[in-house]
Amino acid sequence: MASSLLCSAEASVLVVIDLQIKLLAAMAEADRAAVVKSAETMLTAASALEVAVIYTEQHPKGLGPTVPALMERMPAAAQGVEKTAFSCQAHEGFRAALNRTGRRQAILVGQEAHVCVLQTAMELVDAGFEVFVIEEAVCSRSTVHRQNALQRMRGAGVIITNVESVLFEWLRDAAHSEFKTLANLIR
Repeated sequence: MASSLLCSAEASVLVVIDLQIKLLAAMAEADRAAVVKSAETMLTAASALEVAVIYTEQHPKGLGPTVPALMERMPAAAQGVEKTAFSCQAHEGFRAALNRTGRRQAILVGQEAHVCVLQTAMELVDAGFEVFVIEEAVCSRSTVHRQNALQRMRGAGVIITNVESVLFEWLRDAAHSEFKTLANLIR
């Protein structure tokens, strides 16, 4: 089980799940904007703090590539994984990328909350990872499905959190050299 209830930049890997052009177009417009903005913020912070990043694309030939605005913020060392399984953890390429990071906290953003995000979170918990889902950075086509997924994940031991909490947990101190840069991301 979790050894910490707070995120640590040194222990975290940010997992960006299937934030692809065609799939995102099926989401409500307000949700699309919030999820992309939140993911952009998390990617910028991950770059500044050297947090490992893995991004996945579900059947990219059919659902398109990752949103270009996110790819622009993707750290150079980010690892991309194409998949067909709904759970990222079910894919050998993802497990290998995750193991290479050596980190045990998975911070999840992406879509859809009740399918790929939920299955990934549940399987990561089963595999002994500390799992955090950023509430405003996940979406589903249906608000009911999103809320149900968040409830199920919380019940399974996943910590449901938010962008600001993760950023300040990663920083831990206003004296951190990146404090002003990251604080400006949430203004």
